[in-house]
Amino acid sequence: MTTSMTIQQASAATGLSVHTLRYYERVGLLDPVTRRDNTHRLFREDDIRWIEFLLKLRRTGLPVRDMLRYAELRRQGNTPASVAARKALLEQHTRSVEETIAELQGNLDVLHKKIVMYEELQASTGTHLTSSKEEIQHASSQQHANAHT
Repeated sequence: MTTSMTIQQASAATGLSVHTLRYYERVGLLDPVTRRDNTHRLFREDDIRWIEFLLKLRRTGLPVRDMLRYAELRRQGNTPASVAARKALLEQHTRSVEETIAELQGNLDVLHKKIVMYEELQASTGTHLTSSKEEIQHASSQQHANAHT
């Protein structure tokens, strides 16, 4: 049995605003949504799954123009050309995401090394270096106040 939901329910289910759902439909990221006789949209399970996929693409940094291209190819059906083009687009994006993850991992490794360095410095000097968020914020606000007095 296929269930449907109103735009408000679809908004709650996807985390997108009603405005964004309408925008996605208007620009072509979503196929035209089924409507009731009173013209209110009814989102199907397939619509929600597609929106969830679009959100994954967006969260991984795929530009909207590429999301639109993918949606356009999807509407062409599973023709050999469409399937090959969608696969190529996802492969290229996957490589980009993997490069971003590798860069972030390298940056994270540097941060971990710095933390270890400071822990070793604390241990060797027997001093307590500022580490809590509140202490850092307090020191920053003190510096800001002193600069303006």
